[in-house]
Amino acid sequence: MLKVNHISKAFGEKRVIDDLSFCLELGEKAAVMGSNGAGKTTLMRIISGLLPADSGSVEWEGHRLTAADFAAIGYLPEERGLYANMKVEEQAIYMAQLKGMPLRAAKQSVAEWFERLGMSDWRHRYTGSLSKGMQQRLQFVVAVAHRPKLLLLDEPFSGFDEATSAILCREINSLSESGVAVLLATHNHQAAAELCTKIVQL
Repeated sequence: MLKVNHISKAFGEKRVIDDLSFCLELGEKAAVMGSNGAGKTTLMRIISGLLPADSGSVEWEGHRLTAADFAAIGYLPEERGLYANMKVEEQAIYMAQLKGMPLRAAKQSVAEWFERLGMSDWRHRYTGSLSKGMQQRLQFVVAVAHRPKLLLLDEPFSGFDEATSAILCREINSLSESGVAVLLATHNHQAAAELCTKIVQL
């Protein structure tokens, strides 16, 4: 479903990705491993269309990835991309609509995810008042509420305690079992080993 073909990317004199190729099938979970600065976030941004590669290509369902395909991709970035002055529920619904989801379906999906992740009690709070861990939980809902086929997770366990990380692992496994392809960027070897069956080494 996802095919990365000989991707390379450099910033000035520093080449962070060098001729990288791999495939990811429906329901498969793969971990992108590497130390800080190895190019994990750069790869995620290239696949999500936020950053162009210097060479190579990304294919989606047999064709070169286009802007029309981005609605099928969910992306949880390492850096927060939330609006501090919006309420939690409003923000999640708005983001789902930006991915092409009708309002009624977006409201229903967000409500279901809030219930699953224990977020219902603070759905009317402003995002800026949330802790780092609570914002990360909201960011996860934003990434999955529109029901993507491909989920990109960049250091998703950052800011989570052990109990919340376990909940997130459960939901990632559930999404994979439903046919969602998951690409997880992490330097956490234990998380990669427990969750994923394929390793992409940078």
